[in-house]
Amino acid sequence: MSAQDRLTDALYGLGWSTVKKLPEPVAVRLGRTIADLAWKQRGKGVQRLESNYARVVPGASPERLAELSRAGMRSYLRYWMESFRLPAWNEERISNCFEPKGLHHLTEGLAAGKGVVLALPHLANWDHAGAWATTKLGIPFTTVAERLKPETLYDRFVAYRESLGMEVLPHSGGTAFGTLARRLRDGGLVCLVADRDLSASGVEVDFFGDTARMPAGPALLAQQTGALLLPVTLWYDDAPMMRGRIHPPVAVPGSGTRAEKTSVMTQALADVFATGIADHPEDWHMLQRLWLADLDPEKGRP
Repeated sequence: MSAQDRLTDALYGLGWSTVKKLPEPVAVRLGRTIADLAWKQRGKGVQRLESNYARVVPGASPERLAELSRAGMRSYLRYWMESFRLPAWNEERISNCFEPKGLHHLTEGLAAGKGVVLALPHLANWDHAGAWATTKLGIPFTTVAERLKPETLYDRFVAYRESLGMEVLPHSGGTAFGTLARRLRDGGLVCLVADRDLSASGVEVDFFGDTARMPAGPALLAQQTGALLLPVTLWYDDAPMMRGRIHPPVAVPGSGTRAEKTSVMTQALADVFATGIADHPEDWHMLQRLWLADLDPEKGRP
């Protein structure tokens, strides 16, 4: 392990071991302070966030984009501070600080025994929403996680999410899709963050007027298993509340090839994601390249 990897792992370990012990007002102030310092330094992540917001809010002035990127960094650090503290939250805190609309789409789908795929973008705190599902609703679910470097950091993330009641599968390795399909055929719940393709073989979609690529997995799982595909959008409200919406199911087209059906369904997801992001752009934590025009043409991926 390189020195940089050891430092990265140590910093995350410090966050999970120390931040969760801080009084909440102190943790909130700390997160905001770090966010503002990072924003003032205008590193690559902040510049990319601002560039992405320029697509989401076309015609925004430089001053407006700067306001958005500052709010976006504060939202992003709020996500991290909450994530570091989530394992120490009691059931009441987890249950009472998230309020989703459209919950009947999820509960009715599971009651029908079909299995449900929840697909969501990088909005607000998806880990909190997952912990809410396992705690408030008592519904276990399966998800996937990108294999991070160093491996010890990936292990930390898996242990963290498993502590919240999630089953976590590695994104790479080729076995995740089959396991997810089995969970769905058994009537289970699968949750996938689905606004950024990690494989360079995703589906091209129109997203805020330009072409991006999003993962095919949610649409393929719905087609192959008969599970409902439900888009989800999240946003922060007054602290400490988070809000969300479970949108109506994305239908499987009645005709066309598997690839054509997947394209139509993934575009439908992208359209719902775009609506949620446009309503709350500061809560979209996309600090990476997303649109094809912004990608490295040699690698074809963020």
